[in-house]
Amino acid sequence: MNIRLSGKVAVITGGSTGIGAATAIAYAEAGAKVVLGDINEVDGQETFQTIVKNGGTAKFCRTDVTSETEVAQLIKIADEAYGRIDTLVTSAGVLRGPSVRIEDFEESTFDSVIDVNLKGTFFALKHAVPVMGRSGGGVILCIASGAGVRGGSSSVAYASSKGGVNGLVMTVEGQVGSNIRMHTICPGGLATPLKLGQIAESAKRDGNDPEAAVESALKSLGDPAGVARILTFLASDEASYIRGQIFTR
Repeated sequence: MNIRLSGKVAVITGGSTGIGAATAIAYAEAGAKVVLGDINEVDGQETFQTIVKNGGTAKFCRTDVTSETEVAQLIKIADEAYGRIDTLVTSAGVLRGPSVRIEDFEESTFDSVIDVNLKGTFFALKHAVPVMGRSGGGVILCIASGAGVRGGSSSVAYASSKGGVNGLVMTVEGQVGSNIRMHTICPGGLATPLKLGQIAESAKRDGNDPEAAVESALKSLGDPAGVARILTFLASDEASYIRGQIFTR
């Protein structure tokens, strides 16, 4: 099936690397206009340049998703530039405190993860939903994880944040009209900077070689581009009959 997103406008938080970057590139290849938001300007500009080099249309806006003002500005840029938002992908995320027991887990670490993963998703939904409603509806794809939804995690904070994203989606989809379709996306083990960083940090904490741990993990981790293909389908009109949580490799 040749999935096309021609004429659609997509906003992607966390669009500089990992799932967000792969999705931005895939959406642009399918014909969507893409607006990327990320605090990582170096990789964000690289993703933007890749899209433009391949003939796509994109904008990059440095965005700290823990700031409601900056998230609101990202949404405003997309709305003013293209007059609508058809798809929102909330991919911005961090994983901190892997392999730290609950009694040793620092409050500051917990708060920092919740602020990015959960509060950042909340801000994006808060400001994108009214724009989508005004422009006739759309699709919202919130990246969570199997962690916190149907299992645990190496990080107390990460699992808590992703479980929170799942609960947020279930709540908000009861508030929006039927013209806005929402999904919690729960990827498995992928070769993203976030995952590889967690593996390296856990190995170091356990007294093992971080590089060897990452090299070994790469043999079994999936490619973010595979999830991007699923998200491309979900953003398309062909996916209009799909509902609920989506679990991927």
